[in-house]
Amino acid sequence: MQVFETARDAALALRPDRPVYGFRPSVLTADARDFLSGFRGTTAYAVKTNDDPRILKTLVAAGIKAFDVASPGEFAAVREADPSAKQFYMHPVKAQSDIRLALETYGIRSLALDHEDEVAKILRIVRALDLDPADITLFVRLATKGHAAYELSKKFGAGPSHAVELVERISRIGFKPGLTFHVGSQIEDLDTYERALASAAWVRNRADAEIAALDIGGGFPARYGHDPKRKAPPPAPPIGDLLSEIHSEIEEWGLADLPLIAEPGRVIVARSLSVIVRVMLKKGQRIYINDGIWSSLSDAWTGKITLPARLIPDPARKAKRGGSDKLVPFRVFGATCDSVDILSRPFWLPENVDTGDWIEIGHIGAYSLSLRTRFNGFYPDTFVELTTPFEEDESGKEGFANVEPRGGMAAE
Repeated sequence: MQVFETARDAALALRPDRPVYGFRPSVLTADARDFLSGFRGTTAYAVKTNDDPRILKTLVAAGIKAFDVASPGEFAAVREADPSAKQFYMHPVKAQSDIRLALETYGIRSLALDHEDEVAKILRIVRALDLDPADITLFVRLATKGHAAYELSKKFGAGPSHAVELVERISRIGFKPGLTFHVGSQIEDLDTYERALASAAWVRNRADAEIAALDIGGGFPARYGHDPKRKAPPPAPPIGDLLSEIHSEIEEWGLADLPLIAEPGRVIVARSLSVIVRVMLKKGQRIYINDGIWSSLSDAWTGKITLPARLIPDPARKAKRGGSDKLVPFRVFGATCDSVDILSRPFWLPENVDTGDWIEIGHIGAYSLSLRTRFNGFYPDTFVELTTPFEEDESGKEGFANVEPRGGMAAE
């Protein structure tokens, strides 16, 4: 990868007409180590968040030794990044062939489920492979309730009484039972963890079986920005403070003696990636860019995540540039022919943005690469390395949102 100090340097040097990803490995390393130092258990990075080989290898170098995986593709990606890494197969519903692959080829010994039929599927494979069930931990996924940008318990999770039955069934067969939950992606209510831990404690206290471990899932909020015309949400707390609070709640609910696992995603990878897009056309207060919801900007489509943006004016058009640099809202249209390819919220950009300018969209490390498609033949896949964190770059006019400083306090 070519290395530049800022996205502006990259844009002016390369003058790209295709989107360019700005990868910040130093930011990824710092955020991974922040989580590792703050969490007292096993940190298993959620591969679904971003499975790019550059990301996974940087995480391994930063000290991540375990990964939350959901499919054979993710098994293989982790093994490529680190053959010795531990894998937790935490998708609650699995194909029998995938279970066999996990157990036989990848040596995975931790799996999640939320139904007795899944226990039966796993048991059939274990018996066929002549494995000892006592070497395998089956985590019962608990249903949770709370507020998050993306709710995950509508699809998975056993109710408390059902979970007790599953734990006891798993133990009777000879497996080691564990408990797990996932409060959602980008949680908005920190009390959600306490409610989930209360449910885990309830199940543990009523099940006639010894619990082997507790996996508290993910949901840890990353820092994004806010639309200046909307009420700013409370800033995400520093991850060390949040983990300290969760540890206190684990102790209060009598779960501190259990081995702990967490599955962070956004909080580790979000800040490490940006995308440099070009304005292909300006129509009044509409701009058409060369990326969109089918590639890097699915979070901007849902409207649940507010991404920061920074204008990089094209100096070649300086003589033609009119208007002021006052921030105004622009409706943003993506690159494809699909009329759905429109971002749900405006970009607040300088009024004098024009055709040919570039925009750096920050903090897209979570789910941008893993959700991009080849729809209409567009597939951004060019990377450069950037050395300056997005929020410390003062080379361009920032718009759409103000990024919170690293300490978690609101910007002045």
